[in-house]
Amino acid sequence: MTVHEKKALLRVPAKAGTHGYLTRWAPAFAGARSLCISFVILANFTFIPPAFARQMDDMPVAVLRTIDKVSARTLTFEVPVDKTVKFGTSLFIKPRACRKAVPLEEPESAAFLQIWEKTTDDQTGEEKADWVFSGWMFASSPALSAMDHPVYNVWVVDCKNLDTVSEEITEFSEEAAPDEGTGEEEPLPVVEEEN
Repeated sequence: MTVHEKKALLRVPAKAGTHGYLTRWAPAFAGARSLCISFVILANFTFIPPAFARQMDDMPVAVLRTIDKVSARTLTFEVPVDKTVKFGTSLFIKPRACRKAVPLEEPESAAFLQIWEKTTDDQTGEEKADWVFSGWMFASSPALSAMDHPVYNVWVVDCKNLDTVSEEITEFSEEAAPDEGTGEEEPLPVVEEEN
């Protein structure tokens, strides 16, 4: 048997829709082929670098910028974590955490903010607090997690240490967040069962 005849035995017709022949390995090389494939797969998974979480330091002060879209008034607040500041007539902002990337990393500041609005019901005259935003905001990309409000806009500028805070005095509010309450709980509604 000639070399050309042996090669012809190893060729298998191609799948429909393709042209020519696909060459298959001889059965003697099947073990070596699967060993090579398993080595390549194993090598791919062993050389993948592990994913590292970005190291960020907790800072005690969040620097926030606000805008009133109606009057075009902007303010920059330096608010300590867990203090509440009032903006405008009804918006309350409370940073719960503020983190900043270490100096060797790419600059980034992020703050976990809770923002709520206190409004009065026109019909009953009763005041109620509604959540406007609760989540992380990032200084480098404010649109990633933005507050959606028709009048006010709030975004994170930076996180600071206490020694870098300006001497400007900001008045803080004692207003409690809507779910924190004031200690007075509303009675649960009574549900009567029908028999």
